[in-house]
Parts: sequence; structure tokens; C-alpha cells
Amino acid sequence: MPDVHGQTRFRELKTPRAAAVAGILFAALFASSFVLVRTALPADSFAGTEWVGRSGSKISVALVLAPFAGIAFLWFVAVVRDWIGDLEDRFFSTVFLGSGLLFLAMFFVSMAVGGGVLAFSRQYDVPQSEIVYFGREVMLQINDIYALRMAAVFMISLGTIWLRTGLMPRWLAVITYLVALILLVVVSFSFWVTLLFPAWVLVISVFILANDRDESTRPS
Repeated sequence: MPDVHGQTRFRELKTPRAAAVAGILFAALFASSFVLVRTALPADSFAGTEWVGRSGSKISVALVLAPFAGIAFLWFVAVVRDWIGDLEDRFFSTVFLGSGLLFLAMFFVSMAVGGGVLAFSRQYDVPQSEIVYFGREVMLQINDIYALRMAAVFMISLGTIWLRTGLMPRWLAVITYLVALILLVVVSFSFWVTLLFPAWVLVISVFILANDRDESTRPS
């Protein structure tokens, strides 16, 4: 807007404090989507394909929630970067941002494969379709092996940044490392361990909201 001298003045953009709520929304939406999909899929890979029709409504709801979970995660990443401020290290920040975006991309691909399997089953009445088997395994492989390990790298890089800058309490950085290690190793044995990631995002978001600092105490 122009000032009294006719010159244009620009206002500096500020990250809204409420943006940290995005992490809470991601935790709720991602966990809901994950639980719906996991309870829809049979534990046995060769249990038949009837589950597609029987649990189609669960998968449909999960597919609706997934994009909004992804949007909320992007906002969460932005809030964390803003929290770090000028203390951001280019090396660790590149790993942090890259792994976060890879996790999100793989999560979307995994859900898209699930949507494709559901659409295929509704279009063609093939009770023992190899497409359904293949789609289920691709979906689980992308989510459990690749996406969650990118989430673990995301956490490790953040934990390292927090330890070096002192932005977060040491105990929170240690918990971040421990949860990341569990995601790297234990997820191969129990897929419910996946819920540790949205729980961690929830804790970080609540911490940022509870400890939101004024401009004079922000890193610069």
C-alpha cells in the first residue's frame, strides 16, 4: 500500500501461529486413513479378493482423507522450517525437506494404487484377479518399505538439527531418534508401528503451539 510520500510499502509475510495446527490435522487424518486401509486389507496375501467389495467403503473413505492429510503435512513441514529460521543448515535441511517430500509422494502413490484396485474391482467382476493381488502388494511395499523409511530419515535429520541448534529439548530429540529407529527396523514385523509417525508429528505440533515464541526470541 502507498505511504504518505506516494511510495509503495510492502508487508513482511508472517507464518500464522495457527499453522502449527496442521501437524495435528495430519496426525488425525493420516492415522484415520491408515487404520481404515489396514482394517480393510486381509492379513493373508492369498485370502482371496472378496475383501475389495466387502471393505470398499473403508478404502473409499481413506482415499478421501489422504489428500487432505498430505496438504496438512506440507503445512507442518513449512511450520518446522519456519521454527528453525536462519539456524537452518543447508545439508541437513536438504535431507529433511527431500525425505519429507519423498514420504508424501510415496504415500500419495500408495493410496492411488489402492484407489486403482478399488476402481478395477468395481468395473470388472473378477473374483480371483491377479490385478487385485498385485495392487495390494505394490501398495503395501510402497507404504511399508519405502515411504516409512523416508519418514524415519525425515525424523533423523530433524533430530540432528534440533540437537545442534538447541531449538528443541534434548529429550525430545532423543525420542525422535528412537522412534525413527523403530520405523526403520520394527515396521517390517508390525505394520501398526506406522502409527508412531503421526503420533510423533502430533507431539511436535503441540510442543510448537505451546512454546510459540515472539519475534524477539525467534532465530534470525
